[in-house]
Amino acid sequence: MIDITHKSTTLRIATAQAIVKVSKQETIDAINNKTVPKGDVFAMCRAVGLLGVKQTPLILADCHPMPIEYTGIDYEINGLEIVIKMTVKTIYKTGVEVEAMHGASVVALNMYDMLKPIDKGVEIHQIKLLHKKGGKSDFTDRFRKDLSAAVVVCSDTISAGQKEDKAGKAIIKKLEECGVEVKDYVIIPDEVDQIQSKANSYIEQGINMVIYTGGTGLSSRDVTPEALKSIIDREIPGIEEAIRSYGQERTPYSMMSRSIAGVKGNTLVLALPGSTNGAKESMDAIFPAVLHVFQVLKGTNHS
Repeated sequence: MIDITHKSTTLRIATAQAIVKVSKQETIDAINNKTVPKGDVFAMCRAVGLLGVKQTPLILADCHPMPIEYTGIDYEINGLEIVIKMTVKTIYKTGVEVEAMHGASVVALNMYDMLKPIDKGVEIHQIKLLHKKGGKSDFTDRFRKDLSAAVVVCSDTISAGQKEDKAGKAIIKKLEECGVEVKDYVIIPDEVDQIQSKANSYIEQGINMVIYTGGTGLSSRDVTPEALKSIIDREIPGIEEAIRSYGQERTPYSMMSRSIAGVKGNTLVLALPGSTNGAKESMDAIFPAVLHVFQVLKGTNHS
């Protein structure tokens, strides 16, 4: 199975379809009148469909086991066709498209099995996904494509050339994946005046995001949060909470990070941990969803 540990849980919904076509009206009448020898077709197929959805990861090797929080099965008769619609919902890290399609196909196959004693011309058609919701694909093209960022590494040891920067590069990689242009990348020591001057300079240039990494711990030289809090207009606690919550699920030490987020004018300012994993996981926790900030700021400016 592919690695989904970096993903965040979101509401996932998928609806799939299968069509069972019979060869005569008498078959449809038997279904409606509940006179099919093997039993109530719709009731039996519903039970089988629920089992099919739940058993998906046991049948399809690459599917992740997940909590299925809702399964709905609807039938519609159009002439000699029975349209099966299967809707599956979960709050999880990956989608339920395959679960919905597997459930619909199992319902169709069970319907075929129940009807074949009275109709030798039963066929199964059009097993397909109708629509899905949730996950990264929901946000495609929803964010501006002209956003820019500057990445600032705050570290005495890295600025002195005693250590290689990896956290800043991890941040840049994520920004590029999200279509954000990185305008500048600098390494500075843990000095309040330099931290503040860099932020003010980038804000004056109209750069959309200034992302710091390092200086969010508890040592006497970790001064990034204090330096930035004094210049931002408003903090955004929800972003800070999302970063720490995501990290805490992966390491028990994330609660000690003092990551901050806020805006200065129309610029988003973030201070993330200085460790490579801390920076990478913080970016995974909030990107690309955090880019919605710029839609919110735009709406505020127009009000």
